Amino acid sequence: MMFSPKALLRASVVVALITIVLKGLAGYMTNSMGLISDAMESFVNLASAVFALAMVTIAERPADDDHPYGHHKAEYFSSGFEGILIVGAAIAIVWVSVQRLLSPQPLEQLGWGLALSVISSGFNAGLALLLFRAARAHRSIALEADGRHLMADVWTSAAVLIGIVGVMVTGWLWLDPILAIGVALNIAREGVKLVWRSSQGLMDEAVDSETLGTVRATIDAFAARVPEGRRLRFDDMVTRSAGQRRFADLHMHVPGDWTLQHAAGMRDELEQALMDAVPGLRVTIQLLPLTMEARATQAGEHHPL
Repeated sequence: MMFSPKALLRASVVVALITIVLKGLAGYMTNSMGLISDAMESFVNLASAVFALAMVTIAERPADDDHPYGHHKAEYFSSGFEGILIVGAAIAIVWVSVQRLLSPQPLEQLGWGLALSVISSGFNAGLALLLFRAARAHRSIALEADGRHLMADVWTSAAVLIGIVGVMVTGWLWLDPILAIGVALNIAREGVKLVWRSSQGLMDEAVDSETLGTVRATIDAFAARVPEGRRLRFDDMVTRSAGQRRFADLHMHVPGDWTLQHAAGMRDELEQALMDAVPGLRVTIQLLPLTMEARATQAGEHHPL
């Protein structure tokens, strides 16, 4: 059973609230800076999930007069916002950890603290796996960003637990804030990656290589299947991604003696084949005679398939 993006993000909000309580209690009981920093990141998880839910809701709106291509790019704002929050949380963790490093404090009730942290990490790991699966099915960068953040949180918690065990074994109190700083640097890296990917999506990044290969293979298969395929030529294809939607524009050169009805029918058949091969793809094919090139091609921007 595949859950909808909105259902998963609502679940992410609930899980974030649960982990805030569990990790907050763990940090309070143990006085561990590592666990406290882990709890602080859970507040980022909550804010990110709420914003992602809002952006996915906007992205589902149909196209209108002001947004003829739809609202799919709203998801990029979600992942970018999440990345900025992650970096902000990392800076706060480093600041507090440096203070604790300068003035170490003993850890307390580590057994209960570790148990609560493990339970909260289990919630995050389970939800992250569901988000990754749904992100692939729905081609949603908002779900992927939330899943990556939760999985980073899981690895962060694992590192904190290892550090606390190290403190218990060695008695070195400085290990706890040092580990918290390492946690902060790790989640900051994840935040920068999310911001970068969002910026690329907002700048109309081309579709991924796998999708591009499918489009080209479908065009080749179409040309080989139809009787007049050897007389067709395709070039000047450009693609872009916008959230869950993908777009492709290309030129289809046909013999000049064909009727417009015959050429248009051939074009419609190819457009349908491409949309069947790549779900969520919107294709625009411009018809041109074999003897004519588009103005961009005449200016030296010819891109054969």
